[in-house]
Amino acid sequence: MADKISQKEINNIVWKACDTFRGVIDPSQYKDYILTMLFLKYVSDVHKDKYNEYLTRYKGDKERAARAMKHERFVVPEHCSFDYLFEHRNEANIGELINVALNDLEESNREKLSSEDGSGIFRNIDFNSSNLGDAKDKNTRLKNLLLDFSDAKLDLRPSHLQGHDVIGSVYEYLIANFASDAGKKAGEFYTPAEVSTLIARLTKSKPGARICDPTCGSGSLLIKAGQEVGSDNFSLYGQEANGSTWALAVMNMFLHGFDNATIRWGDTIRNPKLKEGDNLMKFDTVVANPPFSLDKWGADEAVSDKYNRFWRGTPPKSKGDWAFISHMIETLNEHGKAGVVVPHGVLFRGGSEGKIRQKTIEENLLEAVIGLPSNLFFGTGIPAAILVFNKDKKTNNNLFIDASQHFEAGKNQNKLRMEDIDNIVETYLDFNAGKLKEGVAEEKYSYVATPEEIAGNEFNLNIARYVDTFEEEAEVDIFKVQNEIDGLQEELKLVQSQMEKYLKELQK
Repeated sequence: MADKISQKEINNIVWKACDTFRGVIDPSQYKDYILTMLFLKYVSDVHKDKYNEYLTRYKGDKERAARAMKHERFVVPEHCSFDYLFEHRNEANIGELINVALNDLEESNREKLSSEDGSGIFRNIDFNSSNLGDAKDKNTRLKNLLLDFSDAKLDLRPSHLQGHDVIGSVYEYLIANFASDAGKKAGEFYTPAEVSTLIARLTKSKPGARICDPTCGSGSLLIKAGQEVGSDNFSLYGQEANGSTWALAVMNMFLHGFDNATIRWGDTIRNPKLKEGDNLMKFDTVVANPPFSLDKWGADEAVSDKYNRFWRGTPPKSKGDWAFISHMIETLNEHGKAGVVVPHGVLFRGGSEGKIRQKTIEENLLEAVIGLPSNLFFGTGIPAAILVFNKDKKTNNNLFIDASQHFEAGKNQNKLRMEDIDNIVETYLDFNAGKLKEGVAEEKYSYVATPEEIAGNEFNLNIARYVDTFEEEAEVDIFKVQNEIDGLQEELKLVQSQMEKYLKELQK
Protein backbone atom coordinates (compact mmCIF):
# COMPACT_ATOMS: atom_id res chain seq x y z
CA MET A 1 0.00 0.00 0.00
CA ALA A 2 1.26 3.49 -0.86
CA ASP A 3 2.31 5.74 1.98
CA LYS A 4 -0.48 7.96 3.25
CA ILE A 5 -0.15 11.66 2.48
CA SER A 6 0.37 14.04 5.37
CA GLN A 7 -1.33 17.35 6.09
CA LYS A 8 1.86 19.27 5.37
CA GLU A 9 2.38 17.58 1.99
CA ILE A 10 -1.14 18.45 0.83
CA ASN A 11 -0.79 22.02 2.07
CA ASN A 12 2.45 22.49 0.15
CA ILE A 13 1.17 20.98 -3.11
CA VAL A 14 -2.05 22.99 -3.13
CA TRP A 15 -0.38 26.25 -2.08
CA LYS A 16 2.13 25.78 -4.91
CA ALA A 17 -0.82 25.49 -7.31
CA CYS A 18 -1.65 29.10 -6.46
CA ASP A 19 1.39 30.16 -8.51
CA THR A 20 -0.74 29.55 -11.60
CA PHE A 21 -2.75 32.69 -10.84
CA ARG A 22 -0.38 34.90 -8.87
CA GLY A 23 0.21 38.17 -10.68
CA VAL A 24 -2.70 37.50 -13.06
CA ILE A 25 -5.70 38.15 -10.83
CA ASP A 26 -6.21 39.28 -7.23
CA PRO A 27 -5.95 36.66 -4.43
CA SER A 28 -9.54 37.41 -3.44
CA GLN A 29 -10.50 36.14 -6.92
CA TYR A 30 -8.10 33.27 -7.54
CA LYS A 31 -9.04 31.68 -4.22
CA ASP A 32 -12.28 30.64 -5.95
CA TYR A 33 -10.39 28.72 -8.65
CA ILE A 34 -8.06 27.00 -6.21
CA LEU A 35 -10.73 26.08 -3.66
CA THR A 36 -13.15 24.91 -6.34
CA MET A 37 -10.50 22.66 -7.88
CA LEU A 38 -9.66 21.26 -4.44
CA PHE A 39 -13.35 20.49 -3.91
CA LEU A 40 -13.67 18.83 -7.32
CA LYS A 41 -10.54 16.73 -6.77
CA TYR A 42 -11.77 15.63 -3.38
CA VAL A 43 -15.29 14.57 -4.41
CA SER A 44 -13.84 12.82 -7.47
CA ASP A 45 -11.34 10.87 -5.35
CA VAL A 46 -13.99 9.98 -2.76
CA HIS A 47 -16.27 8.80 -5.58
CA LYS A 48 -13.41 6.68 -7.00
CA ASP A 49 -12.67 5.22 -3.57
CA LYS A 50 -16.30 4.22 -3.11
CA TYR A 51 -16.45 2.68 -6.59
CA ASN A 52 -13.38 0.57 -5.81
CA GLU A 53 -15.06 -0.61 -2.60
CA TYR A 54 -18.08 -1.83 -4.57
CA LEU A 55 -15.80 -3.37 -7.21
CA THR A 56 -14.06 -5.38 -4.51
CA ARG A 57 -17.37 -6.35 -2.92
CA TYR A 58 -18.79 -7.57 -6.26
CA LYS A 59 -15.54 -9.31 -7.27
CA GLY A 60 -14.74 -7.05 -10.21
CA ASP A 61 -18.27 -6.82 -11.65
CA LYS A 62 -18.21 -3.25 -13.07
CA GLU A 63 -21.92 -3.18 -13.92
CA ARG A 64 -23.01 -4.05 -10.37
CA ALA A 65 -20.53 -1.55 -8.94
CA ALA A 66 -21.84 1.17 -11.27
CA ARG A 67 -25.47 0.42 -10.31
CA ALA A 68 -24.58 0.59 -6.62
CA MET A 69 -22.91 3.98 -7.14
CA LYS A 70 -26.20 5.45 -8.41
CA HIS A 71 -27.63 5.07 -4.91
CA GLU A 72 -24.84 7.03 -3.23
CA ARG A 73 -25.77 10.29 -1.51
CA PHE A 74 -23.41 12.28 -3.75
CA VAL A 75 -23.20 11.70 -7.51
CA VAL A 76 -20.20 12.49 -9.73
CA PRO A 77 -21.06 12.00 -13.43
CA GLU A 78 -18.09 10.72 -15.44
CA HIS A 79 -17.58 13.95 -17.41
CA CYS A 80 -17.64 15.92 -14.12
CA SER A 81 -14.76 14.07 -12.51
CA PHE A 82 -11.30 15.49 -12.09
CA ASP A 83 -9.79 12.53 -13.98
CA TYR A 84 -11.97 13.26 -17.03
CA LEU A 85 -10.92 16.92 -17.08
CA PHE A 86 -7.27 15.97 -16.62
CA GLU A 87 -7.46 13.63 -19.60
CA HIS A 88 -8.85 16.53 -21.68
CA ARG A 89 -6.41 19.13 -20.34
CA ASN A 90 -4.99 19.81 -23.83
CA GLU A 91 -8.37 20.60 -25.40
CA ALA A 92 -8.75 24.11 -26.83
CA ASN A 93 -12.02 24.53 -24.89
CA ILE A 94 -10.78 23.22 -21.54
CA GLY A 95 -12.22 26.25 -19.70
CA GLU A 96 -15.65 25.50 -21.13
CA LEU A 97 -15.31 21.80 -20.24
CA ILE A 98 -14.58 22.67 -16.60
CA ASN A 99 -17.59 25.02 -16.49
CA VAL A 100 -19.87 22.29 -17.90
CA ALA A 101 -18.52 19.78 -15.39
CA LEU A 102 -19.23 22.10 -12.44
CA ASN A 103 -22.69 22.98 -13.70
CA ASP A 104 -23.65 19.32 -14.19
CA LEU A 105 -22.16 18.38 -10.81
CA GLU A 106 -24.53 20.95 -9.25
CA GLU A 107 -27.49 19.62 -11.23
CA SER A 108 -26.76 16.07 -10.09
CA ASN A 109 -26.57 17.14 -6.44
CA ARG A 110 -29.00 20.06 -6.34
CA GLU A 111 -30.13 19.55 -2.74
CA LYS A 112 -26.56 19.74 -1.46
CA LEU A 113 -24.95 22.29 -3.80
CA SER A 114 -27.71 24.84 -4.43
CA SER A 115 -29.54 27.55 -2.53
CA GLU A 116 -33.29 27.71 -2.01
CA ASP A 117 -33.77 29.68 -5.22
CA GLY A 118 -31.77 27.15 -7.23
CA SER A 119 -28.52 29.13 -7.46
CA GLY A 120 -25.53 26.79 -7.45
CA ILE A 121 -22.33 27.23 -5.49
CA PHE A 122 -20.27 27.53 -8.68
CA ARG A 123 -22.40 30.18 -10.36
CA ASN A 124 -19.83 32.97 -9.78
CA ILE A 125 -16.80 30.99 -10.92
CA ASP A 126 -15.91 31.04 -14.62
CA PHE A 127 -12.96 28.95 -15.79
CA ASN A 128 -13.51 30.29 -19.31
CA SER A 129 -13.20 33.94 -18.27
CA SER A 130 -11.07 36.37 -20.25
CA ASN A 131 -9.72 37.53 -16.86
CA LEU A 132 -7.43 34.50 -17.05
CA GLY A 133 -5.77 35.88 -20.20
CA ASP A 134 -6.20 35.37 -23.92
CA ALA A 135 -7.15 31.90 -25.19
CA LYS A 136 -3.59 30.57 -25.31
CA ASP A 137 -2.52 31.90 -21.90
CA LYS A 138 -5.79 30.86 -20.27
CA ASN A 139 -5.50 27.30 -21.58
CA THR A 140 -1.90 27.10 -20.38
CA ARG A 141 -2.90 28.25 -16.89
CA LEU A 142 -5.78 25.78 -16.65
CA LYS A 143 -3.58 22.96 -17.91
CA ASN A 144 -0.98 23.82 -15.27
CA LEU A 145 -3.67 23.93 -12.60
CA LEU A 146 -4.87 20.45 -13.56
CA LEU A 147 -1.29 19.22 -13.61
CA ASP A 148 -0.67 20.59 -10.11
CA PHE A 149 -3.72 18.84 -8.73
CA SER A 150 -2.82 15.60 -10.52
CA ASP A 151 0.34 15.29 -8.42
CA ALA A 152 0.74 11.60 -7.60
CA LYS A 153 1.01 12.48 -3.90
CA LEU A 154 -2.29 14.40 -3.96
CA ASP A 155 -4.45 11.32 -3.65
CA LEU A 156 -7.43 12.55 -1.64
CA ARG A 157 -9.23 9.25 -1.26
CA PRO A 158 -10.17 8.71 2.41
CA SER A 159 -8.26 5.42 2.38
CA HIS A 160 -5.09 7.33 1.44
CA LEU A 161 -5.37 10.23 3.89
CA GLN A 162 -3.41 10.46 7.13
CA GLY A 163 -6.08 11.57 9.59
CA HIS A 164 -9.81 12.16 9.60
CA ASP A 165 -10.02 15.87 8.78
CA VAL A 166 -7.08 16.40 6.41
CA ILE A 167 -9.09 17.91 3.56
CA GLY A 168 -11.04 20.21 5.83
CA SER A 169 -7.76 21.31 7.38
CA VAL A 170 -6.10 22.09 4.04
CA TYR A 171 -9.19 24.09 3.12
CA GLU A 172 -8.84 26.11 6.33
CA TYR A 173 -5.10 26.48 5.66
CA LEU A 174 -5.78 27.92 2.21
CA ILE A 175 -8.48 30.30 3.41
CA ALA A 176 -6.20 31.55 6.19
CA ASN A 177 -3.41 32.18 3.69
CA PHE A 178 -5.75 33.89 1.25
CA ALA A 179 -6.97 36.04 4.11
CA SER A 180 -3.40 37.00 4.91
CA ASP A 181 -2.66 37.81 1.25
CA ALA A 182 -5.88 39.63 0.51
CA GLY A 183 -6.10 41.58 3.76
CA LYS A 184 -9.42 43.18 4.63
CA LYS A 185 -11.42 41.57 1.85
CA ALA A 186 -10.47 38.10 3.00
CA GLY A 187 -10.99 39.03 6.64
CA GLU A 188 -14.67 39.36 5.85
CA PHE A 189 -15.01 35.61 5.44
CA TYR A 190 -12.46 34.18 7.85
CA THR A 191 -12.17 34.15 11.63
CA PRO A 192 -8.70 33.12 12.90
CA ALA A 193 -8.75 29.50 14.06
CA GLU A 194 -7.67 30.36 17.61
CA VAL A 195 -10.55 32.82 18.07
CA SER A 196 -12.99 30.24 16.68
CA THR A 197 -11.63 27.64 19.10
CA LEU A 198 -12.04 30.05 22.03
CA ILE A 199 -15.67 30.88 21.20
CA ALA A 200 -16.48 27.21 20.58
CA ARG A 201 -15.09 26.26 23.99
CA LEU A 202 -16.85 29.12 25.79
CA THR A 203 -20.20 28.09 24.29
CA LYS A 204 -19.55 24.32 24.30
CA SER A 205 -22.68 22.53 23.10
CA LYS A 206 -24.12 19.31 24.47
CA PRO A 207 -24.87 16.27 22.27
CA GLY A 208 -28.07 16.76 20.29
CA ALA A 209 -27.57 20.53 20.06
CA ARG A 210 -28.69 22.79 17.25
CA ILE A 211 -25.81 25.17 16.52
CA CYS A 212 -26.09 28.30 14.39
CA ASP A 213 -23.89 31.04 12.98
CA PRO A 214 -26.09 33.77 11.43
CA THR A 215 -23.11 35.45 9.72
CA CYS A 216 -21.16 32.28 8.99
CA GLY A 217 -18.66 33.48 6.39
CA SER A 218 -16.74 30.44 5.14
CA GLY A 219 -18.04 28.42 8.10
CA SER A 220 -14.87 27.95 10.14
CA LEU A 221 -16.40 29.15 13.43
CA LEU A 222 -19.53 27.04 12.93
CA ILE A 223 -17.43 23.95 12.24
CA LYS A 224 -15.30 24.54 15.37
CA ALA A 225 -18.49 24.85 17.45
CA GLY A 226 -19.70 21.51 16.08
CA GLN A 227 -16.40 19.76 16.65
CA GLU A 228 -16.42 20.92 20.28
CA VAL A 229 -19.50 18.75 21.01
CA GLY A 230 -17.32 15.65 21.13
CA SER A 231 -19.72 13.43 19.17
CA ASP A 232 -21.53 13.42 15.83
CA ASN A 233 -24.86 14.13 17.51
CA PHE A 234 -25.48 17.77 16.55
CA SER A 235 -26.81 19.81 13.64
CA LEU A 236 -25.27 22.88 12.03
CA TYR A 237 -27.11 25.88 10.58
CA GLY A 238 -25.71 29.02 9.03
CA GLN A 239 -26.56 32.03 6.89
CA GLU A 240 -24.25 34.22 4.82
CA ALA A 241 -25.09 37.36 2.84
CA ASN A 242 -22.20 37.24 0.36
CA GLY A 243 -22.90 34.74 -2.42
CA SER A 244 -19.29 33.80 -3.10
CA THR A 245 -18.58 33.32 0.60
CA TRP A 246 -21.78 31.27 1.00
CA ALA A 247 -20.42 28.95 -1.70
CA LEU A 248 -17.17 28.60 0.26
CA ALA A 249 -19.15 27.72 3.39
CA VAL A 250 -21.10 24.98 1.59
CA MET A 251 -17.88 23.47 0.22
CA ASN A 252 -16.18 23.83 3.61
CA MET A 253 -18.98 21.94 5.36
CA PHE A 254 -18.77 19.19 2.77
CA LEU A 255 -15.01 18.86 3.03
CA HIS A 256 -15.26 18.56 6.83
CA GLY A 257 -17.83 15.79 6.48
CA PHE A 258 -20.81 17.96 7.49
CA ASP A 259 -22.71 17.69 4.20
CA ASN A 260 -26.02 17.65 6.12
CA ALA A 261 -25.41 21.18 7.42
CA THR A 262 -28.04 23.75 6.43
CA ILE A 263 -26.33 26.84 5.01
CA ARG A 264 -28.58 29.57 3.59
CA TRP A 265 -27.70 32.48 1.36
CA GLY A 266 -29.19 35.84 2.29
CA ASP A 267 -29.11 38.87 4.57
CA THR A 268 -29.72 37.65 8.14
CA ILE A 269 -31.14 40.99 9.33
CA ARG A 270 -33.33 41.87 6.34
CA ASN A 271 -34.24 38.35 5.31
CA PRO A 272 -33.55 35.61 7.89
CA LYS A 273 -33.75 32.21 6.17
CA LEU A 274 -33.51 29.85 9.15
CA LYS A 275 -37.15 29.49 10.09
CA GLU A 276 -39.74 26.99 11.26
CA GLY A 277 -43.05 27.95 9.75
CA ASP A 278 -43.50 31.68 10.25
CA ASN A 279 -41.16 31.87 13.23
CA LEU A 280 -37.41 32.09 13.59
CA MET A 281 -35.71 28.79 14.31
CA LYS A 282 -34.44 28.47 17.88
CA PHE A 283 -31.00 27.12 18.75
CA ASP A 284 -29.06 25.74 21.70
CA THR A 285 -25.93 27.59 20.62
CA VAL A 286 -25.43 30.69 18.47
CA VAL A 287 -21.93 31.88 17.58
CA ALA A 288 -20.87 34.70 15.28
CA ASN A 289 -18.19 37.12 14.18
CA PRO A 290 -20.44 39.72 12.48
CA PRO A 291 -19.04 42.59 10.40
CA PHE A 292 -17.85 45.30 12.78
CA SER A 293 -20.09 48.40 13.00
CA LEU A 294 -21.81 47.69 9.69
CA ASP A 295 -23.26 50.75 7.98
CA LYS A 296 -26.67 50.55 6.25
CA TRP A 297 -27.52 47.28 7.96
CA GLY A 298 -31.28 47.70 7.60
CA ALA A 299 -32.37 50.09 10.38
CA ASP A 300 -35.35 51.39 8.40
CA GLU A 301 -36.80 47.90 8.03
CA ALA A 302 -35.96 46.94 11.62
CA VAL A 303 -38.63 49.28 12.98
CA SER A 304 -41.34 47.06 11.50
CA ASP A 305 -39.51 43.74 11.88
CA LYS A 306 -42.17 41.01 11.81
CA TYR A 307 -40.08 38.81 14.11
CA ASN A 308 -39.90 41.57 16.76
CA ARG A 309 -36.16 41.09 17.19
CA PHE A 310 -35.52 44.75 18.04
CA TRP A 311 -38.04 45.31 20.81
CA ARG A 312 -35.26 46.50 23.11
CA GLY A 313 -34.52 49.30 20.65
CA THR A 314 -33.27 49.93 17.13
CA PRO A 315 -29.49 50.34 16.77
CA PRO A 316 -28.20 53.39 14.87
CA LYS A 317 -28.20 53.22 11.06
CA SER A 318 -24.43 53.43 10.86
CA LYS A 319 -23.60 50.71 13.41
CA GLY A 320 -25.26 47.31 13.15
CA ASP A 321 -23.45 45.54 15.98
CA TRP A 322 -26.43 45.39 18.33
CA ALA A 323 -28.70 44.39 15.46
CA PHE A 324 -26.76 41.16 15.05
CA ILE A 325 -26.57 40.65 18.81
CA SER A 326 -30.34 41.17 19.12
CA HIS A 327 -30.95 38.63 16.36
CA MET A 328 -28.71 36.11 18.09
CA ILE A 329 -30.43 36.51 21.45
CA GLU A 330 -33.90 36.18 19.91
CA THR A 331 -32.91 32.91 18.21
CA LEU A 332 -31.74 31.24 21.44
CA ASN A 333 -34.01 28.64 23.02
CA GLU A 334 -34.83 28.74 26.74
CA HIS A 335 -31.47 27.16 27.65
CA GLY A 336 -29.44 28.70 24.82
CA LYS A 337 -26.03 30.31 24.91
CA ALA A 338 -24.44 32.78 22.46
CA GLY A 339 -20.87 33.92 21.85
CA VAL A 340 -20.15 36.92 19.61
CA VAL A 341 -17.07 38.92 18.59
CA VAL A 342 -17.60 42.69 18.82
CA PRO A 343 -15.60 45.93 18.58
CA HIS A 344 -15.06 47.64 21.94
CA GLY A 345 -17.48 50.44 21.08
CA VAL A 346 -20.32 47.98 21.69
CA LEU A 347 -19.34 47.98 25.36
CA PHE A 348 -19.73 51.69 26.03
CA ARG A 349 -21.39 53.66 23.21
CA GLY A 350 -24.47 55.61 24.32
CA GLY A 351 -27.71 56.55 22.57
CA SER A 352 -29.90 53.70 21.37
CA GLU A 353 -27.02 51.24 21.80
CA GLY A 354 -26.71 52.20 25.45
CA LYS A 355 -30.44 51.58 26.01
CA ILE A 356 -30.32 48.17 24.31
CA ARG A 357 -27.25 47.25 26.35
CA GLN A 358 -28.97 48.30 29.58
CA LYS A 359 -32.09 46.23 28.88
CA THR A 360 -30.01 43.19 27.98
CA ILE A 361 -28.04 43.48 31.23
CA GLU A 362 -31.20 44.02 33.29
CA GLU A 363 -32.64 40.82 31.77
CA ASN A 364 -29.56 39.08 33.18
CA LEU A 365 -28.66 37.62 29.79
CA LEU A 366 -25.08 38.87 29.65
CA GLU A 367 -22.67 36.46 31.31
CA ALA A 368 -19.12 37.46 30.34
CA VAL A 369 -17.12 40.24 28.68
CA ILE A 370 -13.70 39.17 27.42
CA GLY A 371 -11.17 41.63 26.01
CA LEU A 372 -8.87 40.22 23.31
CA PRO A 373 -5.42 41.35 22.14
CA SER A 374 -5.14 43.80 19.27
CA ASN A 375 -4.18 42.76 15.74
CA LEU A 376 -5.70 39.27 15.91
CA PHE A 377 -7.98 39.66 12.90
CA PHE A 378 -7.12 39.96 9.21
CA GLY A 379 -7.54 43.44 7.84
CA THR A 380 -7.88 45.31 11.13
CA GLY A 381 -5.51 45.98 14.02
CA ILE A 382 -8.17 47.13 16.46
CA PRO A 383 -8.75 45.03 19.58
CA ALA A 384 -12.04 43.19 19.86
CA ALA A 385 -14.02 41.58 22.65
CA ILE A 386 -16.16 38.49 23.05
CA LEU A 387 -19.57 38.73 24.70
CA VAL A 388 -21.19 35.59 26.10
CA PHE A 389 -24.97 35.56 26.63
CA ASN A 390 -26.74 32.78 28.50
CA LYS A 391 -30.48 32.22 28.88
CA ASP A 392 -29.78 29.63 31.57
CA LYS A 393 -27.47 31.79 33.64
CA LYS A 394 -26.88 30.65 37.25
CA THR A 395 -25.92 34.00 38.83
CA ASN A 396 -26.80 37.68 38.60
CA ASN A 397 -23.13 38.66 38.43
CA ASN A 398 -21.00 39.25 35.35
CA LEU A 399 -17.48 38.14 34.57
CA PHE A 400 -14.92 40.52 33.05
CA ILE A 401 -11.64 39.23 31.62
CA ASP A 402 -8.84 41.38 30.22
CA ALA A 403 -6.81 39.01 28.04
CA SER A 404 -5.41 41.83 25.91
CA GLN A 405 -1.82 41.34 27.08
CA HIS A 406 -1.73 37.55 26.69
CA PHE A 407 -0.71 36.51 23.18
CA GLU A 408 2.13 35.54 20.88
CA ALA A 409 3.39 38.56 18.99
CA GLY A 410 3.75 38.14 15.23
CA LYS A 411 5.37 40.23 12.54
CA ASN A 412 2.08 40.96 10.75
CA GLN A 413 -0.49 39.53 13.10
CA ASN A 414 -0.76 38.48 16.74
CA LYS A 415 -1.99 35.06 17.80
CA LEU A 416 -3.68 33.52 20.82
CA ARG A 417 -1.64 30.67 22.23
CA MET A 418 -3.30 27.53 23.57
CA GLU A 419 -2.28 28.55 27.09
CA ASP A 420 -4.04 31.91 26.57
CA ILE A 421 -7.21 30.15 25.43
CA ASP A 422 -7.00 27.70 28.36
CA ASN A 423 -6.66 30.55 30.89
CA ILE A 424 -9.73 32.35 29.53
CA VAL A 425 -11.85 29.18 29.43
CA GLU A 426 -10.76 28.01 32.89
CA THR A 427 -11.58 31.42 34.39
CA TYR A 428 -14.99 31.34 32.70
CA LEU A 429 -15.71 27.79 33.93
CA ASP A 430 -14.65 28.72 37.46
CA PHE A 431 -17.06 31.66 37.34
CA ASN A 432 -19.90 29.37 36.19
CA ALA A 433 -19.06 26.89 38.91
CA GLY A 434 -19.38 29.62 41.56
CA LYS A 435 -15.68 29.53 42.41
CA LEU A 436 -15.20 33.24 41.72
CA LYS A 437 -16.94 35.53 44.18
CA GLU A 438 -18.38 38.96 43.47
CA GLY A 439 -16.01 41.86 43.86
CA VAL A 440 -13.01 39.51 43.74
CA ALA A 441 -10.35 40.11 41.11
CA GLU A 442 -7.43 38.21 39.71
CA GLU A 443 -4.84 40.94 39.47
CA LYS A 444 -4.83 42.67 36.08
CA TYR A 445 -6.84 39.80 34.53
CA SER A 446 -10.41 39.22 35.74
CA TYR A 447 -13.17 40.62 37.94
CA VAL A 448 -16.67 39.58 39.00
CA ALA A 449 -19.07 42.54 38.95
CA THR A 450 -22.48 42.76 40.60
CA PRO A 451 -25.57 44.16 38.82
CA GLU A 452 -25.47 47.14 41.20
CA GLU A 453 -21.87 47.90 40.27
CA ILE A 454 -22.65 47.82 36.55
CA ALA A 455 -25.72 49.99 37.07
CA GLY A 456 -23.54 52.40 39.07
CA ASN A 457 -21.32 52.64 35.99
CA GLU A 458 -24.42 53.54 33.92
CA PHE A 459 -24.26 50.11 32.24
CA ASN A 460 -20.92 50.90 30.69
CA LEU A 461 -19.08 47.61 30.10
CA ASN A 462 -15.68 49.10 29.34
CA ILE A 463 -13.37 46.44 30.76
CA ALA A 464 -10.95 48.96 32.25
CA ARG A 465 -13.73 50.07 34.66
CA TYR A 466 -13.71 46.61 36.24
CA VAL A 467 -10.28 45.07 35.71
CA ASP A 468 -7.48 47.23 37.10
CA THR A 469 -4.64 47.13 34.59
CA PHE A 470 -2.81 50.20 35.89
CA GLU A 471 0.97 49.83 35.78
CA GLU A 472 3.06 52.10 38.00
CA GLU A 473 5.79 53.84 36.09
CA ALA A 474 9.31 53.00 37.13
CA GLU A 475 11.06 55.69 39.19
CA VAL A 476 13.19 57.91 36.97
CA ASP A 477 16.95 57.97 37.71
CA ILE A 478 17.68 61.68 37.11
CA PHE A 479 21.46 61.29 37.26
CA LYS A 480 21.42 58.40 34.75
CA VAL A 481 19.23 60.36 32.36
CA GLN A 482 21.50 63.42 32.64
CA ASN A 483 24.56 61.30 31.86
CA GLU A 484 22.79 59.87 28.78
CA ILE A 485 21.94 63.41 27.61
CA ASP A 486 25.57 64.52 28.10
CA GLY A 487 26.77 61.55 26.07
CA LEU A 488 24.34 62.28 23.25
CA GLN A 489 25.45 65.91 23.16
CA GLU A 490 29.10 64.85 22.80
CA GLU A 491 28.12 62.47 19.96
CA LEU A 492 26.22 65.31 18.28
CA LYS A 493 29.30 67.58 18.44
CA LEU A 494 31.41 64.90 16.74
CA VAL A 495 28.82 64.42 13.99
CA GLN A 496 28.57 68.18 13.40
CA SER A 497 32.37 68.42 13.23
CA GLN A 498 32.49 65.65 10.62
CA MET A 499 29.70 67.29 8.60
CA GLU A 500 31.61 70.60 8.53
CA LYS A 501 34.71 68.76 7.34
CA TYR A 502 32.83 67.07 4.49
CA LEU A 503 31.16 70.32 3.42
CA LYS A 504 34.53 72.12 3.21
CA GLU A 505 35.94 69.31 1.04
CA LEU A 506 32.91 69.56 -1.30
CA GLN A 507 33.42 73.33 -1.67
CA LYS A 508 37.07 72.96 -2.86
